Amino acid sequence: MAITKQYLKSKPICKVTFTVSAKEANEVIVVGTFNGWNTKSTALKKLKNGTFKGTVNLEKENSYEFRYVVDGTYINDDKADAYAWSDYASAENGVLNV
Repeated sequence: MAITKQYLKSKPICKVTFTVSAKEANEVIVVGTFNGWNTKSTALKKLKNGTFKGTVNLEKENSYEFRYVVDGTYINDDKADAYAWSDYASAENGVLNV
C-alpha cells in the first residue's frame, strides 16, 4: 500500500493517490470522512499488474479518517499518517494529514 500527496500551488488542494496491491481482489474502494464513508463513490481502478489505484482531491490543512474496502472487508493502510479509534466501527481508522 502507498499514499502519494501532490500539493497544488494554484489551489488549496492536495491530490492524494491511493495505491493498493491486491492481485486476488476483484474490487478495492477507499472510504472516509472525505466521501461520507460511501462505498460506492471512490472505487480504485485495477491495473494490469494487479494493483488498484485512484486519486482524490482533498482540501489542504485538514485531517481525514479513511479505510479501504477490499472485496467487502475493511482494512487500514500501513502507510497512514496516524490512526484514530472509531467507536462506530469498533476499530481503528487510518488518518491522512494534508
